[in-house]
Amino acid sequence: MHKELRNPVKNAVVALAVETACEGYGALIFCGSRQACQSTALLVGQAMPDCDKIALDKRQDIIDDLRSTLVGLDAVLEETIPRGVGFHRLASEEREILARAYDNRIISVIVATCSLAAGINLPARRVILQGVRMGFNTIGPAMLRQMRGRAGRKGKDEIGESFLCCESGELDDVMQLLKADLPRVESSMKPDKRGIKRALLEVLTVRLATHRSSIEEYIRRTLLYHSMDRGELSHWVEDTMQELKSLGHVQVDATGLYEATPLARATVGSCMTPEDGIFVHDELQKALRAFVMDGEMHVFYMFTPINIWGIGEINWRIFRNEIERLDESGMRVLEFVGISPAFVNRMANSGKQLPEDDEEQRRTARVYRRFYAAFQLRDICHEVLIPNVARKFEIARGLVQTLAQTCEGFASGMIQFCEIMGWGMLKSVLEHMSDRLKAGARADLLDLARIPFVKSRTARVFWENGVQSLRAVAEAEAKDLVPLLLLAQPKRYNIEKAEDERYQQKLLLKSEIILEAANRLWSQEQQMVIEGDM
Repeated sequence: MHKELRNPVKNAVVALAVETACEGYGALIFCGSRQACQSTALLVGQAMPDCDKIALDKRQDIIDDLRSTLVGLDAVLEETIPRGVGFHRLASEEREILARAYDNRIISVIVATCSLAAGINLPARRVILQGVRMGFNTIGPAMLRQMRGRAGRKGKDEIGESFLCCESGELDDVMQLLKADLPRVESSMKPDKRGIKRALLEVLTVRLATHRSSIEEYIRRTLLYHSMDRGELSHWVEDTMQELKSLGHVQVDATGLYEATPLARATVGSCMTPEDGIFVHDELQKALRAFVMDGEMHVFYMFTPINIWGIGEINWRIFRNEIERLDESGMRVLEFVGISPAFVNRMANSGKQLPEDDEEQRRTARVYRRFYAAFQLRDICHEVLIPNVARKFEIARGLVQTLAQTCEGFASGMIQFCEIMGWGMLKSVLEHMSDRLKAGARADLLDLARIPFVKSRTARVFWENGVQSLRAVAEAEAKDLVPLLLLAQPKRYNIEKAEDERYQQKLLLKSEIILEAANRLWSQEQQMVIEGDM
């Protein structure tokens, strides 16, 4: 017996998962941490029976797909996928590939943290919870319902089962959990949730309400109206309207007509909260007065989301090292946005966390977090591979990819903000860098990066091997692109020694898609040139 299977909880989890898979159904295992997901996936994989060649070939295709992603093929997944087991990661490309493989029954078991329970459609015949804690906290009744709701989903399975495997010392917690009532549904506009300010701002911006009477009509149609004292609610709405006016989001004329300001329209158009809109407005106004144009760090900082909790905390030692490598332009950006190298050095030596006891400290902490994340964004746009960025900053690969994707959406919001405010010059500067952000590459590769599957590392490999334009790709042959695609993989493979003909065939199909897209884009460009000459 494997020594880890002497633990009765792990033994039960593995046995339940393998039994489900052997019957031809899918199983979801929820673990308390990312590390537990990996170790459990390995255990279950080792216990799974051998499969036939057809199933093995399909699983090999999944490995090939994972190998072609920006984050590359994870060593644990390379071991567990052939056994029909995957574990859920943060990187979106991996998530999509694994979800598709599970849905098509190519793999039978997915191991994940509780984050999988909400928002992702992966039904199962059997849901297995490994322990009553997820992270540092005991599972709540709402989360338990989310997890158990994956079992026996209508249209997928006729029946569903859920098991909670725990140590004897956790039985009291489990009994309390099973007896606990679900929390009441509450309005997100309640005072402690602060949603009403954003809701009223939207209503005023889209002119759904323009007077006090229409605002009151809107409030009467909300859940909040039926869950709060009416007198208290009326005073609170009035206080919120006064706060929106004091923040510069709303103006009121002599007739009582409410009018959303350009700041309000920019805030709503960029999908920000009123407070975040004020912060961004102040940051952009500072940039208008003195934008550092002889370097890139200022733009990377502007494109870094203002709320980056969950993407990773600051490692002050790494932060200090990155500051020491900045050139004169980067140091001016530091000073401009309010970063003190001396403060970073003190934090690195003390090992403390940022103080956030009042609004001013929270605002300062936001600036430091943004700038630290901007270093990661800079590396991504300089074509550093995501696994290498993750190792450099000592964080999970999925966090780096999450940052890149979040930044892309936030950058669009910043550009929209500038457009609504009428800041055309700043919008142009941000738009140019936004193209680089989407491509994950330097400016010289933007033309190539327009082609599907040719991003970042792949575009650079094409460039370095003489394929440097849209026309060059369009005029190439599919077989000539296969060696370049092999070179572009995060783990490099030598084409002469490659034994996996299936993988090369997959790359040949990808080459044909690339050629088709390049020809289409090139034809569109030529058509535009012809029409421009007429």
